[in-house]
Amino acid sequence: MRTSTHANLGTSHRPFVLAALLALPLLLAWDASGADLPVTRLFATPAGFAWRNNWWLTTVLHDGTRMLSWVLALALALNVWWPLTPSLTRRERGWWLMATLAGAAVVPLVKQQSLTSCPWDLGEFGGLAHYVPHWLQLGPGGLSDGGGGRCFPSGHATSAFAFFSGAFALRRAHPVAARVWLWIVIAAGLLLGAVQLVRGAHYASHTLWSGWLCFSVNVVLARWVVVPAAPGAAAIEAAAP
Repeated sequence: MRTSTHANLGTSHRPFVLAALLALPLLLAWDASGADLPVTRLFATPAGFAWRNNWWLTTVLHDGTRMLSWVLALALALNVWWPLTPSLTRRERGWWLMATLAGAAVVPLVKQQSLTSCPWDLGEFGGLAHYVPHWLQLGPGGLSDGGGGRCFPSGHATSAFAFFSGAFALRRAHPVAARVWLWIVIAAGLLLGAVQLVRGAHYASHTLWSGWLCFSVNVVLARWVVVPAAPGAAAIEAAAP
């Protein structure tokens, strides 16, 4: 008999829900600490950021990884109709694509409401802007820092974090692969965030918030996934660490 795992999603994805909830106060604590500027100053001088135009950082780890993310998104689109992961249902494969696109979209939507400028725009690093905490710069009533804005959160880190969706989509059929996928995405997102930090394109918090937003979008969307349960899936889920 075919059953639905929809009723069990609150339980099966509970670790993800808890992770998102526990990460939120840590991110708020980082913001409250004011650590963004001291960390950024490690890579800057009054003349700017020495690594801003480094070829490896700009061409390979910025432009190259962005192109790679589009290739992966195209592969997920093809996977819906021509299965590259046949052990997943079409509904799961479709959800994987949808959740990836949703994760990729949420950060640009927030950026459009932000007046936060990039570190390389600050006056102490050779620009014209002055530092204002990003929470004071969101929305139509936000405070301007005198720069170009639209820099919070980190769009580039989303090239990795948007693929958190794989950890959710693979969890039923391939729980081990789902965990590996999760840690690869975290590592890739932090690497891309570090690239932008060194270049002066983003503060550390910008990357952390991008990761949290993308992950939380997947947590929310996972509540609406309905997939046929494989025989014994409940037992496998219960036994998984």
